[in-house]
Amino acid sequence: MRDFLQFLRETSYPGRGIVVGRDRVYYFIMGRSANSRNRIFVPTEDGIRTEAYDPTKLEDPSLIIYHPVRRVGDTLIVTNGDQTDTIRDYVLAGKSWEEALATREFEPDAPNYTPRISALLETDGSFRMSILRREAEDGSCRRDFFAYPPCEAGEGRFLSTYQGDGDPLPSFQGEPMAITMPEPEEVWAAMDPVNKISLYANVGGTVRIFNKNLGD
Repeated sequence: MRDFLQFLRETSYPGRGIVVGRDRVYYFIMGRSANSRNRIFVPTEDGIRTEAYDPTKLEDPSLIIYHPVRRVGDTLIVTNGDQTDTIRDYVLAGKSWEEALATREFEPDAPNYTPRISALLETDGSFRMSILRREAEDGSCRRDFFAYPPCEAGEGRFLSTYQGDGDPLPSFQGEPMAITMPEPEEVWAAMDPVNKISLYANVGGTVRIFNKNLGD
């Protein structure tokens, strides 16, 4: 099991990440470009959305403005893109999230081809995670799905878009990482101060939002 705070301190750019624990879920975004860094999280009726901190400086909104978190009944959906809405629509229609994600693939942001990462959490603490990433050999989309029972206290699972910094950025590989579960303030403090942008923390149903652009 990996010490998550140590991982964050040693990894300057994991990109966007989802953390799921026994009574909590975290979602964070990081950015290297001015367009990516010009963002904040804002609450919505059913979750959160990303928003431009300075609308006059917003360039291409297509891959950076979306709803990372949405609740459908007792189910919480967390993703790094607009596949949140795809999953929500399929759940409302009584279909599976595998069916929803079969209609999506990695982001069209060559040369990085950022993976789409997603999580779906149930009220009993069980959860599922998924990553859609590009196969280097033929450019096809590989869709991996993982299912977990409720985590033990102090433990969790972590999935991010990248393994770390690079050019192009190396996609996350393997199964979601088994990690120790820190508190929201510890996660925010451990994230790279240059690249971090925002953090959503839902602990026992209490939501906190950290935004670098708002001085958090």
